[in-house]
Amino acid sequence: MSKLVSVVVITYNSETDIADCLDSIGRQSYTPLETLVIDNDSSDATVDVVQCSSTPLRFIKNDSNRGFAAAHNQGIRLTQGELYLALNPDVVMTERFIEELVNDMGAAPMAGAVTGKLLRPAGDEGPRLIDTTGIYMTPSLRHLDRGSGEPDLGQYERAQFVFGASGAAALYRRRMLEDVAVEGEYFDEDFFAYREDADLAWRAQLLGWRTLYVPRALATHKRRVLPERRRSLPAVINMHSVKNRFLLRLKNQTLLEFVALCLPALFRDAQVIVYVVLFERSSLPGLLFVVSHMRQIWSKRRWIMKRRRTPGRTMLRWFSYKPVAFDLADL
Repeated sequence: MSKLVSVVVITYNSETDIADCLDSIGRQSYTPLETLVIDNDSSDATVDVVQCSSTPLRFIKNDSNRGFAAAHNQGIRLTQGELYLALNPDVVMTERFIEELVNDMGAAPMAGAVTGKLLRPAGDEGPRLIDTTGIYMTPSLRHLDRGSGEPDLGQYERAQFVFGASGAAALYRRRMLEDVAVEGEYFDEDFFAYREDADLAWRAQLLGWRTLYVPRALATHKRRVLPERRRSLPAVINMHSVKNRFLLRLKNQTLLEFVALCLPALFRDAQVIVYVVLFERSSLPGLLFVVSHMRQIWSKRRWIMKRRRTPGRTMLRWFSYKPVAFDLADL
């Protein structure tokens, strides 16, 4: 029998995108699916659009914006699928997207997550631009999307293991999610939003799980948060981004990684702190959060490190200024 896939979409003022997203769920070739939409107290017409959709779904409206991480934790607890698809409302899947992900995950039992090729919306001419083919980590401890902004010329057409899956459209094994949950949280709710997918990916790598990239699984993603757009983003987004950089490394970085990567990582830390103090003081609450919650952060770190299964030298292979991926026989 085919495994039940739980598709969960978290909405927040998503009226311009959610209809196309839900339509793409309704057109999927794969069955069985259960679809849950959780709205984080939108103030636009998102709720009306969802309720008018012809795609079979359950709908929950939260009475406040709980954030991406907490809402997905809510979705994981309320669904039953052996596989869990976290899907952004600005993603439109091709008809075989879920089928391709499920088929390839079945052939890779060590894969706790699977990601496809996400493309940016089509332009007027020329090849489509890539949004992501998985997450990679740099020695300065930035997480970036592999292939982001590159023309899709066939350079990412091999199924390979990557560091992690972008939370825009990531298929997770529920068994993996349960294995890596810290204090009952699958996504760390301290992150609220942004970088929580990289945190989950790093934690999963430490505990011995892998992420598989499947190039045949295609979708379109209208990504709005990009490093080059930082100055035009809302202050609260930048604040969470600053906070979550430090949460990410304090929780997951091993001693060997700290020693090997200390120069580029600490230099980047200093750049971030100086920039916030001099030019982006609206992000200071993010730094203060890290300092004031250090005991809680350290408790989560101890849980992760106590259960770590992947050797430090194996983890170091993932940190590179160029996108890193490994063939299925290499890991």
